[in-house]
Amino acid sequence: MDDTYSYISSIYGKNHYDIDRPFQEILDFYLGKHLNLSPLGAYAGKDLYETTDYIDKVSPPLQKMWSIDGERIDSVLISPMEKHVLEKLIHEYGISRPYFHGKSIMEHYAMGYLVADPGIYCILTLTHQTAYALHKYAPDNQKDYVPGLIGDGKETLLGATWFTEIQGGSDLGSNKTRAESGKNVWYLTGDKYFASNAGLADVALTSAFHGENHGAKGLSLFLLPRKNHAGDLNYRLRRLKEKSATKSVPSGEVELDSSEAQMIGDAGKAIYYITEDLMVSRLDNGAAACGIARKAYLEAYYYTMKRKSFGNLLIEHPGIKKDLLDMEVLLEGSIALTFKSIQLFNNSIDSRPPYDEGYNYARLMTHIVKNITAESSAKITQMATELHGGIGFLSEFPIERWHREALITPIWEGASNIQALDMLEAIMRKNAHIKLLLDFSDIISEIREERETAEFCYQSLKESIEKLLSMGAIESQFHAKYSMEVMGHSMAAILLIHIGNSTGNRDFIKVGSLYARRFVKKEDYDSKAMDDANLLIHVGRAERSIKN
Repeated sequence: MDDTYSYISSIYGKNHYDIDRPFQEILDFYLGKHLNLSPLGAYAGKDLYETTDYIDKVSPPLQKMWSIDGERIDSVLISPMEKHVLEKLIHEYGISRPYFHGKSIMEHYAMGYLVADPGIYCILTLTHQTAYALHKYAPDNQKDYVPGLIGDGKETLLGATWFTEIQGGSDLGSNKTRAESGKNVWYLTGDKYFASNAGLADVALTSAFHGENHGAKGLSLFLLPRKNHAGDLNYRLRRLKEKSATKSVPSGEVELDSSEAQMIGDAGKAIYYITEDLMVSRLDNGAAACGIARKAYLEAYYYTMKRKSFGNLLIEHPGIKKDLLDMEVLLEGSIALTFKSIQLFNNSIDSRPPYDEGYNYARLMTHIVKNITAESSAKITQMATELHGGIGFLSEFPIERWHREALITPIWEGASNIQALDMLEAIMRKNAHIKLLLDFSDIISEIREERETAEFCYQSLKESIEKLLSMGAIESQFHAKYSMEVMGHSMAAILLIHIGNSTGNRDFIKVGSLYARRFVKKEDYDSKAMDDANLLIHVGRAERSIKN
């Protein structure tokens, strides 16, 4: 049988882990050991790659309101291929298991990077978030759901987090869903407007007010099962959203009408639990953004290695080579920043409200990572599309989809302005910047080669924070998003140089230096970059390492 997909994708059939040496080395550095994800890389580069593209173009989820017997089911029909993908990722690869088996949560994010497709990964992320909150904060009887959610049980369960309402978006304090207490149960009434995994989820986390308390600090967290105690449907699915991407995850509007639920944790503390759970998913967002960008980059790289113009391969044109170098440098910095933040979160994962300084530092980094990786992914996928010329705009080829998919990453889990506000809160009220600056000062002290460049970036980081601290509330909000960008780029450059110094891999030192020049100093490359480009453009670097 002819393998048609191999004719329309430049990276179909390649092992997406084996050819991504920079990712492997960054992951090894922060994890402290080598994680062999080659089997998942092979799956991600073939069956998963083709399936997710097919779902996007041909077979997105369908809402099914009624059964053949006239029973209201408010369910979602997904293709058998999508079911198979989810079962394989959950059970065979165990994408959600590491944290729950005493391993680093970083392993979950590493697998998510390779999956990358934000629709499939969203289904898994929501399920992982649900298990995380239940595992950490729920009473023992509610923890019974966890094995099914992480792939340890006989039955595969899916989870969801339904917090957003139409009048508030990220402003959870304006939510209107209410909870009334009953005998051993709560009854929720209200609407959830962006409810991903609606119709798929077996259980969902949601928030509601009760009593006279209002505002964010009046919210409590609840576990909402799909069926009530009588076995009847516990909520209604009003409709599915029409989206430009992330089509494999059904996102809908959910109506709660005296829906049975159980409270999780302490009453009135949902804002803490939700913010922590959002850290889990914002890091997922960062890993996915980097993974999306990598796949788009790979499509562009291999295409420029085949396509000729004016008698030469595209990659032989200096301008094309510079675009690829820009993309690779930006992406490696984003990956380093993401997995540094995941390491910080993993180290503070046992902290509970009101949280310790390690958790607050991890939270501050997460806001910055979410913003930097999303903006980088949008930029890299745009450039990758452009390098394909006219066919980059044709939906019949997979490269077009990656830019569409990347555009959700600045929006999901709080848009960049929300990240900027939360970053300010972490600095102004939690003093999280103190530990950040101490940590990066220690990192600088370990750097020998390109020390001056790293110190310049540290000064840029420090000055950005000091400027925010010197401003009033309104002015700091006006400048926060720009400061967040400067801080993120400065830290990314330092981290790349640090990885290179610590491992002896001079490629990272070069990339870090180029990153500082392009995205911190905002200057053009120097004359040596033309020579470096041949070694640092991703696949040449990866294949060189593999051969050695």
